[in-house]
Amino acid sequence: MSKKYWFDNPKNVRKFFTVFYILVIIFLIAELFIHKHTYFPWENYPFFYAVFGFVAFVFLIIIAKHILRPIVKRKEDYYND
Repeated sequence: MSKKYWFDNPKNVRKFFTVFYILVIIFLIAELFIHKHTYFPWENYPFFYAVFGFVAFVFLIIIAKHILRPIVKRKEDYYND
């Protein structure tokens, strides 16, 4: 008998994501009421940091997939020589 972990149960995964989404909504709403000490005018836009973080993440994934992968990729039989 194999050990059952907490995330093996789909109900627990659903609970986790429900809590996660609720926290995201709370933080997004809280951002509207928190004063930010900004240096640039565009940092005052609502949800600027959330959008900037998401765009930066997508940019890094694209760079890794299209530029870094061909540099570090090895042939399929690299270890079988």
